[in-house]
Amino acid sequence: MSYVLPSDFVTKMIDAGEAKVLMATRDTLIRAFMAGAILALSAAFAVTVTVQTGQPLVGALLFPIGFCLLYLLGFDLLTGVFTLVPLALIDKRPGVTVRSMLRNWGLVFAGNFAGAFTVAVMMAVIFTYGFSLPPNEVGQQIGVIGEGRTVGYSEFGAAGMLTLFLRAVLCNWMVSTGVVAAMMSTSVSGKVIAMWMPILLFFYMGFEHSVVNMYLFPSGLLLGAGFSLTDYLVWNEIPTVLGNIVGGVTFVGLTLYATHARTGATRDRRLAPPVGVPGE
Repeated sequence: MSYVLPSDFVTKMIDAGEAKVLMATRDTLIRAFMAGAILALSAAFAVTVTVQTGQPLVGALLFPIGFCLLYLLGFDLLTGVFTLVPLALIDKRPGVTVRSMLRNWGLVFAGNFAGAFTVAVMMAVIFTYGFSLPPNEVGQQIGVIGEGRTVGYSEFGAAGMLTLFLRAVLCNWMVSTGVVAAMMSTSVSGKVIAMWMPILLFFYMGFEHSVVNMYLFPSGLLLGAGFSLTDYLVWNEIPTVLGNIVGGVTFVGLTLYATHARTGATRDRRLAPPVGVPGE
């Protein structure tokens, strides 16, 4: 598997964050567009498999195909740059500022949304034979998902918003772990295996991913689901983006950086108490 030590792959994380900030605008948009489109196709595939087999676990097992492909092709997801770019800022890399970080996030958001929405339109046409028929079974299920994860949250008010936010936090904890896990290996097979596990977990658990939702909810709206654009933005996308930022930065980026890039001072063996001494 060609394992890479944490101290080494954390340096790669910082380097990757710096490279993404300094990337040309056209390249950032192209890579973000393709990432959003591929992940949207993967989400459509997973929902199709789930509907046809009646087994959500099967859909979750296959969903990571899209994530692995877009990572190996060098495309960028919003959830990934939420984790990597702040590390370059904290590490004081030349040219990386708060403004340039926010610029990168904005470009990746726009590109991801454009790619996901393009696929949403294409799939809506397929599900309805060019809007000449009601949505097929898969299209109907996408609408059900959209309703449950917008108005379904709003029915519980503040408790619903908290649930949504925490699902978004947990989502990018796992997704960013997948991004980082790919850096643990120098082989394609090792990268894929390492990525697959946390991505499977997030999808099966129904956590909230801002880019996946850029496909599911616009698709639901196109197919006539029972929620509005305002429901989508207020009761899903905006809180999901905020939760994804917290999850990626707090539980993945900063923790790895703090303990592997900026480690604490090593304890002097002479000052350590003998094993078994009370209060050790």
